[in-house]
Amino acid sequence: MKKAIERLEIGLIVAGLIAIAVLRPHGLWGDGGVRYADLTQLLTTGSVPDGKYSMIGPLFSAPLWLAGQLWDVGESWVTHYNDVVFALGLLAFYWLLRDRMPREILRTFLLLLVFASMFAKHLTLYYGEVFTAVLVAVGTIAVVTGRRGGWAAIVTGVANTPASLAGLGFLALKRAWDTRRVWCLAAIFAAGGLVLAEAWIRRGSPFLTGYESGNQGFHSVMPYSGLPGFSYPLIFGLLSLLLSFGKGLIFFAPGLFLPVRERLKDLPAVGTLYGMWLAFTVGLILLYANYWAWSGAHFWGPRYLLFASLPACLVLAVRAHRSYDTLLPNVLTLVALALSIWVGVSGAVFGDIAATSAGCRADGRRYEEALCFYTPEFSALWYPFVAHPTLDAAQVTYLVFGLAVGVFLLARPALVVFREVYGRGLAIVRSR
Repeated sequence: MKKAIERLEIGLIVAGLIAIAVLRPHGLWGDGGVRYADLTQLLTTGSVPDGKYSMIGPLFSAPLWLAGQLWDVGESWVTHYNDVVFALGLLAFYWLLRDRMPREILRTFLLLLVFASMFAKHLTLYYGEVFTAVLVAVGTIAVVTGRRGGWAAIVTGVANTPASLAGLGFLALKRAWDTRRVWCLAAIFAAGGLVLAEAWIRRGSPFLTGYESGNQGFHSVMPYSGLPGFSYPLIFGLLSLLLSFGKGLIFFAPGLFLPVRERLKDLPAVGTLYGMWLAFTVGLILLYANYWAWSGAHFWGPRYLLFASLPACLVLAVRAHRSYDTLLPNVLTLVALALSIWVGVSGAVFGDIAATSAGCRADGRRYEEALCFYTPEFSALWYPFVAHPTLDAAQVTYLVFGLAVGVFLLARPALVVFREVYGRGLAIVRSR
């Protein structure tokens, strides 16, 4: 039976990756189109584009770009670049952690990343967050497990998203404090040096970021809109990134808010990994909370905080297999897991339907922030229940498949809660 469950879970992970790649549309929308244009310019003309988005991640997709040209399929292969990065990342996760944590917890962790996290939506786009999140995660695991190349992977991933230097700062400080090795802080300077070097090569100066002009949003009814740079009040940014209906991590990565340290006492490597991932996430939150575009605009969910899915899913995987002795913690696990499953399924199936709706973007986007970011009815998670969109065959197929896997993931914690409730009810009846 145990072997059959293991094979089933591995099969579901593979099937989930295939389903996202085949059933869900992939494209070069928004920033992805700009990155693709920069890569195309570099590979066709040999001239280095001076755009503001890093070329580090897109450069690794050059084989897919070249294959697309060779087979005359254009951009279609490049649009699946993040599928490839994510799949290779999951393989690396399994290979590096298979002897450091129970295999059943590890498989559940991977299942959650595929079906119950923000990754499901991000994989359909050519944006840079997946590359950064996967490389930092793989690099961190390599560091914790004593493998070579861990810091190099982290530095490369961070340089692809220069703002994530804040996350690296917290991660490196955490590692230096835990190990009493100050040289860990060198990673901050290495990543910063790589960012400066890319700016120098592409724009002629290490201090030209590409964000010098036009780095501000439109003016809406929100009081701090339309301002440039890091102008958003920190307290409001934190409240929004953590608690808002359309962008809040409490809804998009609820596992992040559940305690797990007690369940990791006999898994020191996993505990260390969780601490480093949490430190990186905290750094990202603190930086983006002050950024004028903290929300990621109309992008589905908290775009810049994709990395938060990693510690959140790790927490849920551990708590799902290591239940508590009291009812409330187990109920919280069940609720957070159910919400996470909906995050993954709805992100893949419905995507940005709320952000592109007429009501949310009415009157020249004047009300986009107030409605899309803060109003429950216009949240990307709940708007499908309001709009009742018509689904095509591929959407229905993925919706049914994703929810079926969700039921499978919920079975264990649901059974724990049922037994506790049944036992308490039976005890009350007998006492009478």
